[in-house]
Amino acid sequence: MTIPSVEPLFPAARVAIVGRTESPTNPLLEREWRALGIDARVLAPAAAEALLRPGDAALGRLDVRATLDGLEPGLLALLGLARRGVRVYNRPATLLAAHDKLRTARLLAAAGLPHPRTVHLRGGEPLPDLAPPLVLKPRFGSWGADVTRCESGREVERRLALLRDRGWFRRQGVLVQELVPPCGHDLRLLVAGGRIVGAIRRRARPGDWRTNISLGGTPEPVVPPAAARSLALAAAAAIGADLVGVDLLPDGDGFTVIELNGAVDFDDPEYSTRGENIFAAIAAALDLGSLGGRSVEVALGVGTDRLSRRRSTQRPASSVLARVGGTPPRAWRFPLG
Repeated sequence: MTIPSVEPLFPAARVAIVGRTESPTNPLLEREWRALGIDARVLAPAAAEALLRPGDAALGRLDVRATLDGLEPGLLALLGLARRGVRVYNRPATLLAAHDKLRTARLLAAAGLPHPRTVHLRGGEPLPDLAPPLVLKPRFGSWGADVTRCESGREVERRLALLRDRGWFRRQGVLVQELVPPCGHDLRLLVAGGRIVGAIRRRARPGDWRTNISLGGTPEPVVPPAAARSLALAAAAAIGADLVGVDLLPDGDGFTVIELNGAVDFDDPEYSTRGENIFAAIAAALDLGSLGGRSVEVALGVGTDRLSRRRSTQRPASSVLARVGGTPPRAWRFPLG
């Protein structure tokens, strides 16, 4: 497949940010990385598949569709790039594990990480044996859309009746989760290449229990405690993520992983924990500077929080998913730092 109208604009692709140009973050990544001397460009999956060559790199940033019924197209393109020798960050299995909240729950449970008990419910099935209050959410959700808190079984039944006409519900059912008592704020940590490279605290809009910025939540700079950093690193490793946002909610004397986001939006300096440039930090964590024959050096601020990464020894996604069973209760907590 060739795309003559695109190829002259990017004749020597080195790093492709594979995702939508409408994303507020993707153009920032392109601009900041090019300022570092990295030949980066935002490309649609088909264009990346046509233009990248062995030795180039692609960062998968496919997001949830606006209809909340699955991921944007492009997983097969990323798979093809990896098979051709392109260095692919956030591979298809990782993006599915991050955006499919049922897979997220199962992988976190298999890793023994704290996460709300999660049950997949389809239309006509009996209510799960979970005690209210409960949260109902799409399997492929984002932006807080169609996420509802139900204080009783009757509220759950009423909400399910309203959801039956949603296309995503007819196709995939709904997830029912235990409610982690909200405290008005949560932490979102940005993990790249096994390092914490940025973080914010998100405060919910007055009168709302959800912290989503898209729903009026307010971002605040924060230096996350050691326990939150350790848990975020473990959660990212559980799905094999190269660049991911990890949302943590204070829970008793520790934290619980609420969600992972494989196309997380962020900017600088909001996410900067100690004044470092997070775009340079991400480039260094992913070793993107080596593509151009030079290294990108940056003060990582919290660079001591790092997990070793051995991609060549990672098990295939199929073997990981095969060992995943049901979702047990939250078994333990990371203590607050």
